[in-house]
Amino acid sequence: MKNIPVVMIIFGGSGDLAHRKLYPALFNLYQKGLIHDHFAVIGTARRPWSHEYLQEQVVEAVKESCDNFDEKEAKEFASHFYYQSHDVTDIGHYIALKELAAKLDEKYQAEGNRIFYMAMAPRFFGTIATHINDQKLLGSGFNRLVIEKPFGHDLASAEKLNREIGESFDEESVYRIDHYLGKEMVQNIMPLRMTNPIVKNIWNNDYIANMQVTLAESLGVGTRGGYYETSGALRDMVQNHIFQIITLLAMPEPKGLDSDHIHQAKQELLDSLVIPTPEMVKKHFSWGQYLADDNEVEYLKADQVAPDSKVETFVAGEVKFKKGPVADVPIYFRTGKKMKDKVSRIDIVLHHMNNLYGSAHSNNISIIIDPISEIYFTINGKKITSAGLRRENLSYKFSKEEMEQVPDGYERLLHDVFVADRTNFTHWSELKQYWKFVDAVEDAWQDENKDVKQLEQYPSGKFGTESSNHIFEKDSEHWIYR
Repeated sequence: MKNIPVVMIIFGGSGDLAHRKLYPALFNLYQKGLIHDHFAVIGTARRPWSHEYLQEQVVEAVKESCDNFDEKEAKEFASHFYYQSHDVTDIGHYIALKELAAKLDEKYQAEGNRIFYMAMAPRFFGTIATHINDQKLLGSGFNRLVIEKPFGHDLASAEKLNREIGESFDEESVYRIDHYLGKEMVQNIMPLRMTNPIVKNIWNNDYIANMQVTLAESLGVGTRGGYYETSGALRDMVQNHIFQIITLLAMPEPKGLDSDHIHQAKQELLDSLVIPTPEMVKKHFSWGQYLADDNEVEYLKADQVAPDSKVETFVAGEVKFKKGPVADVPIYFRTGKKMKDKVSRIDIVLHHMNNLYGSAHSNNISIIIDPISEIYFTINGKKITSAGLRRENLSYKFSKEEMEQVPDGYERLLHDVFVADRTNFTHWSELKQYWKFVDAVEDAWQDENKDVKQLEQYPSGKFGTESSNHIFEKDSEHWIYR
């Protein structure tokens, strides 16, 4: 598709997400012709900006992200941007926004198509969705709503938000965005599983001993302590990024590659998600907070963090499903701040098999998502100059030239919004299961630790808590990446 007609309204148009991610992604789509002559973008926020000032900010955002910056092209792109100072709680501002959208729709021949993007504090999502409906901001063409995480704070708040959104948008028009689903190696999971007989034939519980997902950050909370106090690692990372990856790893093979069949397969899997009991949480989960290093204070002394906070900056745990190709296979995850490396990776551990050599190690399949894109198989091979076996990695990775062609996750996902492809977005029925899991873990942990004065502490630069090394079901299991 080319030159899609649309008026896009970004709530939070003066924010960091819009500047760093959305405006550069839209520019790349503009260069590729997906949007060009018949689009307009309205940025809304509380700041008293003008159209001209927003356009200057858009040019600056493009310049910061573009290796071969063309000022003339950037200014032409930015000329499609307009600003509306907006208080999301003021109905009068929605009326002004509606009038500006109608004017731009006529000017750019946008055919009544609208995309609404919520790039601001989640507490306003329901208010915005409600006023879009009662002030009749919807266009006469297609209407699509893009929502950033977090979608709720727990299941109850997520259900309330979903009801509010449902007053303006049906489920097929809602795009719950998770930029991890736009990452190259996350999108490679299905092709890896389903097009290679050597992988496809062993992707089941007969051959896979366990799966491991690591999403580690090397930095602390910095100036975001206030936000982090409302979420913690479990809500911030597990109910979205980690569960999205786990679902792709564990889902049955879909009957087709279209969005409906893929989400049908995901739902079939998630209907069998094991909701952990308090006993399971006690045995297979670990929480902690990072200590200080030379560059940053410990979490409990960070800005806007309560000195007696029990909010976790690290969490590790186990997920299981009753159905699917890896039914009953433990899927371990860990994520946190101030860890050894900034890395996102998946490790598939195959069962050890008896053999004549005796000393052979198990085979692993590792998918490196960040900071590089790579897949490698760890296999056994013969030592050259002595008896015994050595471990070898068979690697598949991109060249520097190929990496330069890989689109940013936001560019990929915005493209999908424009062409109405919901494959890489989360359906409500899936998110509901994620929240059931997270709520059960959170409730069990809170009950178990109500008398604990302080969480387990872990040194900065390590892979989390000591207790996270003991969440495995078997003594022979351990974290592959250490």
